[in-house]
Amino acid sequence: MQNDDQAATVFGAVKPLARRRSGVLLHPTALPGPGGIGSFGREALNFIDFLAAAGQSVWQMLPLGPTGYGDSPYNALSAFAGNPLLIDSEQLVTAGALADATATVSSTASGKVDYARVRQEKEPLLQNAASRFFSIPTDAPPQHDFARFCREQNDWLDDYTLFMAIRQQQEQKPWWQWPRPLRRRDKSALDRFRAEYPVEIRTRQYEQFIFNEQWSALRGYAHQHGVLLFGDLPIFVARDSADVWAHQRLFQLDAAGEPTAVAGVPPDYFSATGQLWGNPLYRWEEHVASDFAWWRQRFRHQLQLFDLVRVDHFRGFQACWSVPAGDATAERGHWEEVPGEQLFRWLHEDGPDLPIVAEDLGVITPEVEQLRDTFGFPGMKILQFAFDSDSRNPYLPHNHRRNAVVYTGTHDNDTTCGWWQSCDDTLRDRVRRYLHREQPDLPWDLIRLAMASVARLCVIPCQDLLALDAAARFNRPGMATGNWSWRLTGAELDPPLAEHLRELTCRYNRLDDPSGRKDSPC
Repeated sequence: MQNDDQAATVFGAVKPLARRRSGVLLHPTALPGPGGIGSFGREALNFIDFLAAAGQSVWQMLPLGPTGYGDSPYNALSAFAGNPLLIDSEQLVTAGALADATATVSSTASGKVDYARVRQEKEPLLQNAASRFFSIPTDAPPQHDFARFCREQNDWLDDYTLFMAIRQQQEQKPWWQWPRPLRRRDKSALDRFRAEYPVEIRTRQYEQFIFNEQWSALRGYAHQHGVLLFGDLPIFVARDSADVWAHQRLFQLDAAGEPTAVAGVPPDYFSATGQLWGNPLYRWEEHVASDFAWWRQRFRHQLQLFDLVRVDHFRGFQACWSVPAGDATAERGHWEEVPGEQLFRWLHEDGPDLPIVAEDLGVITPEVEQLRDTFGFPGMKILQFAFDSDSRNPYLPHNHRRNAVVYTGTHDNDTTCGWWQSCDDTLRDRVRRYLHREQPDLPWDLIRLAMASVARLCVIPCQDLLALDAAARFNRPGMATGNWSWRLTGAELDPPLAEHLRELTCRYNRLDDPSGRKDSPC
């Protein structure tokens, strides 16, 4: 096993973490502003301005794909496409793609995202914008840009847009309930559909084109302000997705498209019966036979979007928890080995720079640690997990390693204030003794612990910066609905908070250039 300094250079895996940094976790849907959901508009730019003012050089977010059932970003309709609901309508008005009077989407008074309502109101706007776009001459520069985008992204875009158009025509039924010729991808049936529904397909292409244009502009703005974008790649994909429909042989499905085994995790911190995710498992022998072509394409795509990528459920690249299809819980599953080392060596062949963070939480074995360390991937340290055992707990700050990312909590945890309120007396006593404080100042005592850690990257959920309670929790694992809806209201991220966070960032040597400002608190 290599030491931390070696880990910083193996395969160039952690170049974005060559120095100490800190950042904030906030999914774009949780940004404030009009439209009922966060977007890539002015509020996203304002958030980058806040990060820069606060000395933060990383913006971490969750997967950006178009969400399906439950609105979970980890259950997307595509592993490659972007969520059209994140498109900023105001930019479409500025570009002339929408008339100002038509670009209104209702906001919710609660500050929560009402996904059904947002879809109902925003999808017609995007259809109108697409109609306007395709009415301009084909030799105009925007049309050239669109055609180039479609050519460059065709390895996934054609399947995705066809999938979404069929799904719309089939009244949003999952693909395994479509007529057999479409379900089994009969070429003549797909050709007939393309000929009959060209507008629906082109509209989906346009949405992805605009998503890419706005995302590229946002990323450019972030880089101008010294902020790196930190994304998230779920190991599994949704059964009802363009990926499973288009590549059925790569998944453990029977001839009718029914899964023979599904993904989950055994009983753990979050659930006494485990978590039954329900995603179809991979048929890894097919991936090996193709030299992992689909996986390599997927990683390349993510690393074109982000500066750093968190690989969710990294342990699944060493072994995955296989649950018999039809089981009501994940308790009867078993571990199946996965050729993850072969995959990452192929990725290394494609390009030596793999800015990947391994989400190594849960049941972690020496084999998983070896896979992580062989490629120099940083792991994760969660402070909310640090106080439920003795001084050898790997999440306690004195046991951290430099090649790691430290968090107070993740999107799956309660907020730190909510966590503290739910702690029993034993756990609270351990926290008090570790902090040497009879009355801990939470969440800021945990934020200071994270900042002081030797871990190269420290990421704080936005809810903890605002000292919010459990009502602001983003996700409750095991709950299929009711998650992912929390939003900022607009005025919380103010200059005093930015200055306070900048002072902590500077104090713990996570500021890019502590001497760069005359009024620097350092």
